[in-house]
Amino acid sequence: MILNRLPVSDFLYQLSIYELILAGVLFLGLVIQLYYYLGVFLKVANFNGNPSNNIQPPVSIVICARDEEANLSTFLPLVLEQSYPNYEVVVVNDCSSDDTDMVLERLMRTYKHLRVTTIKQDEKFTHTKKLALTIGIKAAKHDWLLLTDADCRPESKNWLSTMAVAFTQDNEVVLGYGGFIPEKGLTNKIVRLDALYTAMLYLGAALVRKPYMGVGRNLAYKRNLFFSNKGFASHSQLASGDDDLFVNEVATSNNTTVVVDPGAHTRTYAKRTFNSWLNQKRRHLTTGSRYKSGSKWYLGTELFSRYLFYGSAIALIALQAYPLIIAGIISLRLIIRLSVIKAVMIRLKERKILLISLVYDFISPIIFGTIVLTNKFSTQKTKWR
Repeated sequence: MILNRLPVSDFLYQLSIYELILAGVLFLGLVIQLYYYLGVFLKVANFNGNPSNNIQPPVSIVICARDEEANLSTFLPLVLEQSYPNYEVVVVNDCSSDDTDMVLERLMRTYKHLRVTTIKQDEKFTHTKKLALTIGIKAAKHDWLLLTDADCRPESKNWLSTMAVAFTQDNEVVLGYGGFIPEKGLTNKIVRLDALYTAMLYLGAALVRKPYMGVGRNLAYKRNLFFSNKGFASHSQLASGDDDLFVNEVATSNNTTVVVDPGAHTRTYAKRTFNSWLNQKRRHLTTGSRYKSGSKWYLGTELFSRYLFYGSAIALIALQAYPLIIAGIISLRLIIRLSVIKAVMIRLKERKILLISLVYDFISPIIFGTIVLTNKFSTQKTKWR
């Protein structure tokens, strides 16, 4: 068709019924996408932070480690040297076969606030990270727990103090950002972009008072909340879920907040190959079927709206139905999307992943849809993490 200057009524009249349906689907997909980007994701970029307070409650940082001697030597001192008046670090040495015990013993001689709990190997009994984390939480002395991983580094000496700004009487769950260390290569950019997008989803959801998950690389909650929920009892048989499923169970619109200040971030090394990242995503996505219905709708609607938008846009372009108008709609979404992602990147101190987000936006629904179907019809071996 040739684009003419027609009133809206004439434009609709000249569309066939199929083109009209596709146009409606395209518009619906656009509206849903604009809600997520302008109504949810943009809040992460615009979040002004938590009101400052002078309360600095005692905190227990809990870290589980299995065969992590190199990471503990490098990153644990950064955790132990936080600028905070009253905190302990509880490390659970879970059946390590390397020199993790020797590293911890050496560090304990220097840092008196480091405490270690060891789980011995038992060939008759296998367990996931959830048991180690439960033992660490039981060993913790303080009510506020701050969780991270042995292979994570705090971005500053104020990581704990910045997260603790949100440790108020009203809050019970505090969600932080856990990113990945920038390195060369396409896979690194994909992993970092995926982490950014995941953060937009879970941080944005919490900011619109619909929290559904957090990441164990940077997550805080109260010890008594853990025990009142009976820990991980409802999903103890799953290898994953010590962070997202637990938060999905206990987080509410009234007891959860976020911290996005750059000083409160943690980072770790990303998977080096695309296949290893896919396997990691596959394991992470095994927990999605156990989310609350509202969480499933929140995640599924965003993903499905991209199927609607791209599918109808491609079909209308193929039919040559007012291509300039369709191109304008696609451009509108693209401009808004890139603007919001750039703003979130600045807030979360991410860089050099904006352009690759153009490809990611199109192929990620295909990748994740394939992973979900694969998980549904196959099983994975239980892993510690």
